[in-house]
Amino acid sequence: MSQSHPRISKAVIPAAGLGTRFLPATKATPKEMLPVVDKPAIQYVVEEAVAAGLDDVLMVTGRNKRPLEDHFDRNYELESALEKKGDGERLAKVQESSDLATVHYVRQGDPKGLGHAVLCAAPHVGDEPFAVLLGDDLIDPRDPLLQRMIEVQQQHGGSVVALMQVAPEQIHLYGSAAVEATADDDVVRLSGLVEKPSREEAPSHYAVIGRYVLDPAVFDVLSKTEPGRGGEIQLTDALQQLAADATLGGPVHGVVFKGRRYDTGDRGDYLRAIVRLACEREDLGTDFRTWLQRFVTEEMQQR
Repeated sequence: MSQSHPRISKAVIPAAGLGTRFLPATKATPKEMLPVVDKPAIQYVVEEAVAAGLDDVLMVTGRNKRPLEDHFDRNYELESALEKKGDGERLAKVQESSDLATVHYVRQGDPKGLGHAVLCAAPHVGDEPFAVLLGDDLIDPRDPLLQRMIEVQQQHGGSVVALMQVAPEQIHLYGSAAVEATADDDVVRLSGLVEKPSREEAPSHYAVIGRYVLDPAVFDVLSKTEPGRGGEIQLTDALQQLAADATLGGPVHGVVFKGRRYDTGDRGDYLRAIVRLACEREDLGTDFRTWLQRFVTEEMQQR
């Protein structure tokens, strides 16, 4: 029988990373502000949260992240200039980010890992379930993953993670989940988690991707979690404890995602994400696809 659990209204977006894989571009610009076509990656993530009904957003930031705050704030000088020009289309785009949600900010003083970043959100979140969205994973709005995760959490309680099946040679890049089937084809129950295991040590090919719906009990577990892989406090380690002992904060379930995901955490995947999204844009797609086909054909002929 389904159960009723507290409504989820808050989203946490960890955004304190240094973005070293994108240097020198990220020397002075937060990696979350790098454009994906013509919109910063972080805006896609906030839009996803809002589409799932989460209009209270907390960003966990660090030093040199002020541009994030500026992007989601009003820019009166620019808005006034566009209004005087009668450029309503661009004015709407500028105002869109500041009108999306109520956005709050908290600093992660020391870079102690994702688990520590989530723990920094405890005073804001309080005793409510909440969502965590990582900015490196962009989920296509046509594939509402977060909404489905919230539905599962409302039904079962506890915590829910997003899973994707990956090739065996890629599992070392992710957290790997040991899973048990449930009555729903797209939902599994987790019995264990391993952070970035070797191919041989991975319990499955189900990889944890950057979406979580968490029970507030995770804060107590995180506060007692010792640094793990890389000397950081790992969210995966806390979820492993919750999965192993449901009395700590309910079970841990996984939603198996088979939709469209754009990985912007790697330079090559970032470029591929831009190409894929540009090809699907109504205003850019037709001309861009034509150019891309011609470019690829010419490149192949020269090889």
